[in-house]
Amino acid sequence: MSETLTTATGLIDIADGVVRSGLEVLRAADSLDDHQVLAYDVAHAASAVEACRAVLAYGVHGATETDLACAYVADALHELAAKLFGREVAWGVDADVLDPARPFVAHYRSPEFLAALANTPGDTHLDDDFQLVADTFRRFADDKIAPHAEHVHRTNGDIPEEVIAGIAEIGGFGLSIPEEYEGYASGGTNDYLGMVVATEELSRGSLGMGGSLMTRPEIITRALIQGGTEDQKQTWLPKLASGEVMAAIAVTEPDYGSDVAGLRVQATPVDGGWSITGVKTWCTFAARADVLLLLARTEPGTTDHKGLTGFVVPKPRGDGHGFQFSQDGGGSMEGRPIDTIGYRGMHSYEIAFDEWFVPSDCQIGLEGGRGRGFYYQMEGFENGRLQTAARAVGLMQAAYEAARQYAEDRVVFGQPIAEYQLTQAKLGRMAVIIQASRQFSYVVAEMMAKGEGMLEASMIKAYVCKAAEWVTREAMQIHGGMGYAEEYAVSRYFVDARVLSIFEGADETLCLKVIARRLLAA
Repeated sequence: MSETLTTATGLIDIADGVVRSGLEVLRAADSLDDHQVLAYDVAHAASAVEACRAVLAYGVHGATETDLACAYVADALHELAAKLFGREVAWGVDADVLDPARPFVAHYRSPEFLAALANTPGDTHLDDDFQLVADTFRRFADDKIAPHAEHVHRTNGDIPEEVIAGIAEIGGFGLSIPEEYEGYASGGTNDYLGMVVATEELSRGSLGMGGSLMTRPEIITRALIQGGTEDQKQTWLPKLASGEVMAAIAVTEPDYGSDVAGLRVQATPVDGGWSITGVKTWCTFAARADVLLLLARTEPGTTDHKGLTGFVVPKPRGDGHGFQFSQDGGGSMEGRPIDTIGYRGMHSYEIAFDEWFVPSDCQIGLEGGRGRGFYYQMEGFENGRLQTAARAVGLMQAAYEAARQYAEDRVVFGQPIAEYQLTQAKLGRMAVIIQASRQFSYVVAEMMAKGEGMLEASMIKAYVCKAAEWVTREAMQIHGGMGYAEEYAVSRYFVDARVLSIFEGADETLCLKVIARRLLAA
């Protein structure tokens, strides 16, 4: 490791000490809820520290990589200093705790240094096999997704069937499904990395039509692998891998979002199965889906996670503008679309179930899985958070490429805006954030492949999704008035990015209820 990277490592150790001091303050408090602002800031600071460690490992590859790594560390230290300023007592640190970082930050965060990185995004350093995965999915995104992306977004249309069939053909839906169930996951350390790489490239083409479409089988697959019977795995996993069956997730309810343990939709035992009654909301892709992974309360009188059971609920395919289905026994399912400012194509729905019958063999784990649905669901959500981070990286990459190209083409006051320092500094910071986020996702993927990294999956989701908002905003700003016009894709990137900190665990809940609590328990 170079002297520069050694210095950066030492400064991140100081930052880590600041985080630990904040955790000690929280640990001594009577209630975490009385210190939510501190807990939120500590969670994000801890996430940035872990991202720094990932990018420092990347920095050893060469001079460009070192520059990107040091610029990111300087950026993270600057953000930590902003969190501390005026709140040092609340964190339990001295006002000068970050003074040793001033010269480093002054150099690696200087406008001149960042401007020099504007056209230096850096190599990913994937090996040949994963580079092939990246190239394959990037070509598909360019050739099959991008041509439809704007039309689907502007018209709030449906994802073309040819896109769904194409992702299935190149194996996108089977990346997380074990080989013994006709997927492509071998059980090795490469499974998660392949998913991350493919998700990023598809999301670069379109968040809603690409990377998020590939997420559909992820959560249900993890739930089935964790708790399903062998017959259930043999029934559903090959169909999910081939794209024959598309899935949606029915967990959130109108009064219960991130507070999953409080869900109220009821599943009542009836002859031959279960009767489902209640309302689910934010069920993305529910119309086109062939099955829903549904979490329902099976234990009357319970109010916590122990009374929840998971079900694979078959359903007919519906229309993107809403659907209504009836069963011979009188059960009904009605889906109302929820219009959104972005993330279009998949559509989200509020679904009302009225005595909808579900056969007993659709209960995940059968009787052995009764009351364990929450745990199976969380297994999938942890993986979903990593995949969401990969989606954010792909979206940022698309925004960066669009902004850089526009800056080269747009002439203002006699020269391309790409030649102005402010534009260059913005593009340089984009490149730094994107590469650091990407490398952090690779590290977390390797951890999760080893059965670790549950905390880090939440950390990367929290950090990268907020970063995507800044990157897409500045990409839009570089476009000036045309960024606000719908004829440029950058406006789509901006509104799509906004959803990332909301779904798969809202940022505040993720920081307060997951990251902070797990850090305190460590």
